[in-house]
Order: sequence, then C-alpha cells, then structure tokens
Amino acid sequence: MGFLEGKKALITGLASERSIAYGIAQAMRDQGAEIALTYQGEKLKPRVEKMAEGLGASIVLPLDVAQDDQIEGLFKSLGEHWSEIDILVHAIGFAPREALNGTYLDTLTREAASISHDISAYSFGALAKAGRSMLSERASLITLTYLGSTHVMPGYNIMGPAKASLESSMRFMAAELGAQGIRVNAISAGPIKTLAAAGIRGFRDMLSHAREGAPLRRNVTQEEVGNAAAFLGSDLASGITGEVLYVDAGYHIMGATAGA
Repeated sequence: MGFLEGKKALITGLASERSIAYGIAQAMRDQGAEIALTYQGEKLKPRVEKMAEGLGASIVLPLDVAQDDQIEGLFKSLGEHWSEIDILVHAIGFAPREALNGTYLDTLTREAASISHDISAYSFGALAKAGRSMLSERASLITLTYLGSTHVMPGYNIMGPAKASLESSMRFMAAELGAQGIRVNAISAGPIKTLAAAGIRGFRDMLSHAREGAPLRRNVTQEEVGNAAAFLGSDLASGITGEVLYVDAGYHIMGATAGA
C-alpha cells in the first residue's frame, strides 16, 4: 500500500511524457493516489487521454487558465466525479517564445509580462480560489518554480519575475489556508529535458553547467521530482507549508561552481 492510498490528486498542465507533471503523475499513481488530469485545447486532448490511460486515470478535463469560465468549469465537472480533492498540482507556466530569445530588456514587453504572470503565477491562486470548497481538510497544493525566480538565469528573462511572483503567491496562500489545515508548497527543480525547456535558448548549456556545478555532479530526473511531489502531497509532510523544496542535486547552495 502506497502512502497516497485513498487520496485524490488533480494534476494540471500535463502536455507530454517529457514533462515534470508526468513524472509527478506517475509517482502519485505509484503511491496509490487516484488521478485526474487536465488538458489545454482540443489539440492536446487525445494526447492527454492516451497518457491518462497509461496512468490509470479515468478523469480528463479541459482547462485553459487564461479563461475564468474554464477554471470554474473544471471544478464543476470534477465535482461530478469527486466530492473532494486531497492534492492539487499546478504545473502550468508560459511565456511567449520571443520573450525567451534574447536579453531581458531587449525582449521585455508589457504583453509578455502580462501573459507570463497571468499564466505562470496568477493561475495558481485562481485554481485554489475556484476549487477551495472541494479541498479536503488536509489538502496539499503544490506548484512548480525554478531557480530563475531568485537568480539571473540567461534566457529565462520574464519567467524569472513570473516565478518570483508565483513563490510569493504560494506563501500568501499558505498563510491563508493554513487555518483549515491546508498546506501550500513549491518545488524548484533543476533543469530537466522537458518539452517546455526546449523553448529556452541555451538550455543544453544550462544542463551541462548544472551537472558540473551541483554537489551531486549530475542532473535530476522526472522521477526524483515526482517523488518529492508525492511526499509533499502526503501526510508524511504534514508539518511543511509555505516552503520551496529544491530538487536540483544541490545546485542552489553553491556560491561558485566546481572548479571556479
């Protein structure tokens, strides 16, 4: 019996098997959780349904976090299957591709900043607000962030401030929901070869730099991030809230990389 046996987990943002969200879904399923997935747009629906079949998930629902009616509709539809949610995973982030191709100021636009913060940061709180009545007494909300929220990462550009906003929102949510026994945390994963990462200029160099500079001298895997999320979603992490858990082979602790 897994440590998530009997828990119901809503995992958003799954678009590919080459994603952190997929690793999280696998880990939570392996620990006994019942999974529900979301997809953005009809184009992704068949792909997510196929992944859901492999994960043993029977609930697949549409969600575009840029649309308030879809956020509200998600929980209305989910309520037809479940009476409550124990785990909500926010694995959603986006910036226009042109905002990630160049330097920060050269690519900075009002539109890019608005879109990046709306999709990557605001959406976490919006999901929690819309689904609040369905959250169980000991529910766990988990979002995904990155070191670019606190450190300058070449090519990450407007996503850095967006992730900083996300982390701040996570702390405010943790403070507000804690009285109900609900926990809210973030995972900051090291660079992983995901579909989303392919849009970041110089990502291969980031992988190499992280591998050489991390204390463990390697990159982390989807499975490792998934296991960390499963832990945060479980009662084993009942005393943890408002935290950013780094799963990056220790890279974030280094003031200078190895050999510098």
